[in-house]
Amino acid sequence: MDEVAGGQHARFTSSLLVKNDGSSYGEESESLLEVQEPQLKTKRSDWRAPSIILGLECLESMAFNGIATNLVVYIRSVLHGGIASSASTSSLWYGTSFFVPIVGATVADTYWGNYKTVLISFIMYLLGMVFITVGAFMPSAPALCNTESCSSLNGTQHLVYFLGLYLTAIGCGGVRSALLPLGADQFNNDSILDVQKRRNFFSLFYICVIFGVITSGTIVVWIQENVSWTLGYGVATACIALALISFLVGTPMLRRHEPHGSPVKSVFQVIVASFRNLTLELPADSSLLYEVRSKNTRKSEPRLAHTDDFRFLDKAAIMSDLNLDQDSCTGPWRICTVTQVEELKILIRLLPIWATGILFCAGISQMHTTFIQQGTVMNTKIGSLSIPAASLYSFEVICVAFWVFLVNKVIIPATRTCFANGAEMTQLQRIGIGRFLMIFAMAIAAFLEMKRLESIQEGDPLSIVWQLPQYFVIAGAECFTIITQLEFFHGQAPESMKSMLTAFALLTTALGNYFSSAIITLIARVTRTWHSPGWIPDDLNKGHLDYYYWCLAAISVVNFVVYIYFASKYKLKKAVIQV
Repeated sequence: MDEVAGGQHARFTSSLLVKNDGSSYGEESESLLEVQEPQLKTKRSDWRAPSIILGLECLESMAFNGIATNLVVYIRSVLHGGIASSASTSSLWYGTSFFVPIVGATVADTYWGNYKTVLISFIMYLLGMVFITVGAFMPSAPALCNTESCSSLNGTQHLVYFLGLYLTAIGCGGVRSALLPLGADQFNNDSILDVQKRRNFFSLFYICVIFGVITSGTIVVWIQENVSWTLGYGVATACIALALISFLVGTPMLRRHEPHGSPVKSVFQVIVASFRNLTLELPADSSLLYEVRSKNTRKSEPRLAHTDDFRFLDKAAIMSDLNLDQDSCTGPWRICTVTQVEELKILIRLLPIWATGILFCAGISQMHTTFIQQGTVMNTKIGSLSIPAASLYSFEVICVAFWVFLVNKVIIPATRTCFANGAEMTQLQRIGIGRFLMIFAMAIAAFLEMKRLESIQEGDPLSIVWQLPQYFVIAGAECFTIITQLEFFHGQAPESMKSMLTAFALLTTALGNYFSSAIITLIARVTRTWHSPGWIPDDLNKGHLDYYYWCLAAISVVNFVVYIYFASKYKLKKAVIQV
């Protein structure tokens, strides 16, 4: 925020652009372009650069899901981990891969830029994949082996495999934080045509993610379980190697932007300035608060309008003889602009919405852990074909694509006819529907587990096909919440925080997986103390996984109620265009 820290004081002679629908990425830019010069609308970007980014995402998604989809099975069957520990380890790794993007986005915005962040991350990604493949190639100790040589063999394989696993988590997290923003950088902000193309790019980017999930969930998983784990991981490694080579070859076509400084620094400046100006009195007229525009800033660049909540933070923008004269200010740690203050207010408003996303993602994480474990103890035969439990994740992804089509082409248009004013569902409402569907997804999984245990006692195991309804419902929850939440956070984010808040939204997935790991470990230990073997033993036929799902359903109910309260209080961002 260096441009905000200095320069001449400017009063607001402006018009308000109020975004009442929490618009998605691109809508705000398109509105701003309406005031641009007509000749700017004809500029176009090179279509080859976004195409390269989309191809890289296909390869990256295939490699990542080649590990994630079947990780819990590998730890359980090859590394001989227990049911609860396998699920916990898988959730920890999966969560780490979604925690790294917030760090990667900060580093990209502050120091490296998106291009360099992607390049370094791909190198780490490839190195990690090589270690994973080597670890899978090493001979595995037998499950009942207790000799010293077997322990040494098992320990070496664990070390190599998990070193590669977490190098991969760091690499894919860095790619995830910078690849999408790098793709968005390839479009010209001054062109309405490019604004529309960029919106389509975001949709295509998600389709590429789906492609990787389906491919890995079918081809790679089948190779891992029916041919060789080493070959399966080798395919994923080849994908990253090809992605890195393609990225280097396509470098001359990519448009790169230099980092503009850390938005985190601006947040701390507001906090410090608020306390330093603690004794100053807020003016009754908010237009007397400090705002500045750099001479290099375009006339139409948006500023954030002042809001009345969190008034204490407004003290950071108070102009007085103590910290400001007509020509200069004493520094950004003494006085901040209204825009800087409002950026921090946006973060505070988003926190409750973000926090409820953590508990929601704890439910989503069951697809990678307990859903797969539940499927492995069901009848996986459909005729003469054996269906790997992990492959049902591909069905869930297909369902997500179906839900996306259903929501965009049927549900949202239907709401326009239902509402008297012709409005459609807001993004906050869609997120709430996703939170609500999670309750049903966990309840269906619990009910199925009850029936599965009954079928085991009767000697006729249930078919894995009965898992499809819970995957279908959780796909709807993912469509309404995960996708919309990314759009909402990006749309509500100030211009200087687009990458950071997009990564911040991804952080809910990381913390949700951590929460899932913690709660499954806690429940397994506590219930084992109450009555051996507990709810989640190594032999699920002797446990009560259904009780665990009912606990998650109860947590989802509380989470939904809390979300409804904070969503009803949320104030949407107001942007200002100087004229």
